[in-house]
Amino acid sequence: MESSDSIQKPFWRIVFAVFFGNFMAALSTTTINVALPVFMDDFNAPLNTVQWMMSGFMLATGVIAPVIGFIGDKLSYKRLYVYALGGFTLTSLLCIFAWNMESLIAFRILQGLFSGIIMPTTMTIIYQVIPKEKQASAISLWTVSAMLAPAFGPTLGGWLTESYGWKALFLMNVPIGIIAMIVTQRFIPYYRLGKGLSLDFVGFLTVIIGTSSLLTSFSQSHSWGWTSWKTMLLMLVGIIMITYFVMRSLKSNEPLLHLRLFKIPRFTYSLILNCTITISLYAGTFLIPIYLQKIQNESTLHTGLVMLPGTLAMALVSSLVGKVYNKVGPFRLVLSGVILMAVATWAMSRLSMTSSTIFIVTWIAIRYVGIAMSNMPVTNAGMSAIPSQSSGQASALMNWIRQGTAALSVSLFSTILSSRTLSYMGQSGANDSQAASRALSLSIQDLFIIGTILVVMAVPLTFFLRKKSPSAGGVIMSKMEEV
Repeated sequence: MESSDSIQKPFWRIVFAVFFGNFMAALSTTTINVALPVFMDDFNAPLNTVQWMMSGFMLATGVIAPVIGFIGDKLSYKRLYVYALGGFTLTSLLCIFAWNMESLIAFRILQGLFSGIIMPTTMTIIYQVIPKEKQASAISLWTVSAMLAPAFGPTLGGWLTESYGWKALFLMNVPIGIIAMIVTQRFIPYYRLGKGLSLDFVGFLTVIIGTSSLLTSFSQSHSWGWTSWKTMLLMLVGIIMITYFVMRSLKSNEPLLHLRLFKIPRFTYSLILNCTITISLYAGTFLIPIYLQKIQNESTLHTGLVMLPGTLAMALVSSLVGKVYNKVGPFRLVLSGVILMAVATWAMSRLSMTSSTIFIVTWIAIRYVGIAMSNMPVTNAGMSAIPSQSSGQASALMNWIRQGTAALSVSLFSTILSSRTLSYMGQSGANDSQAASRALSLSIQDLFIIGTILVVMAVPLTFFLRKKSPSAGGVIMSKMEEV
């Protein structure tokens, strides 16, 4: 019989390797945001061009998601993770030597492809390598690694840019990436579940074109307009391609993405809840900075400090949730978390032009605690219902849907915010800065009310998590070959 030390050591080594890479990938999505004005000045580029550093990166993470399951099963998830870390490190280095804005955007899009591989791959490694009784603790730490990045990203990005210039934002990834590759190669065992797999090339093309078209139409709809010919055309192409891909996948014996996993009710309900949490998370990160900077005229640093306590609370609670998950199960945690999210989101709909910093910090923290209480349990509840050999496909499917949900939610929030602001401006009849701020404040209130309704609608779904899932996820540690 193995001693507790012999079990603990591989657990912490694997979690450390996963944590390192996941943190780096998540950090890179948040450090860039505060430096956009610097890029505009250094490259003499307009905002609508510079913002492609963010939107192009996010699009790339969504586009690669559907094929990660196939590539991981084909190569092994350890190799895929190492390759993704290497690619991310290399593209970070390329960004440093970018000669104009177009080349920097191109390198950022490539970086987004590798970042999009890292997060679902690390999730899959947890469910295929970590023993089942330790998976809840591991996925909570995986969640913490993704949540710490938004907490420190804006502050770290602002300090690096101010002290050393924008190149430091990419240079810091190089030593982190190299260390992550060494740690992964040393601590994660080599294994491969899929053998003799063949690529559905037609399915690959259709899902890439469909996903690219839909995500581009979502992310650019606020600037192009939802009824513009570019948005409508891309959306039509995306819908046709994804519909064909779904029909083809359901008929295929070896589909690129195993959509039949949706037949597992626990996984499907968990994914719907996951998307609701994603929308709620993005609503806060999108609306609060606008409120603080446009209505209360606060600085970027102040905005980061206001959101920091809530994000740190989210990371702390996530680690605690992993320790109690096996004792109380997902239902109580998710239900409590969703209720907290609903109450806090409703409270945020009471924001006025003169709301105090304490009011904002308190309700952001409560809201983020609710997200932390529900995020890991709902993810683990869905993934633990999946056989370990299919966890790569399930992770790819989950990240594909979540990425689309995130892009769509931000676009819808942007559109509704703009239209409601114009409507309130028209109703007031005034056209000064005070009237504009008031109109924007009322529009933000409306969006938080919509967010509250969406969260409340998710409450009934939590009751589907009461039934315990069968022990579907196996441990394959014994079948692995160490290298």
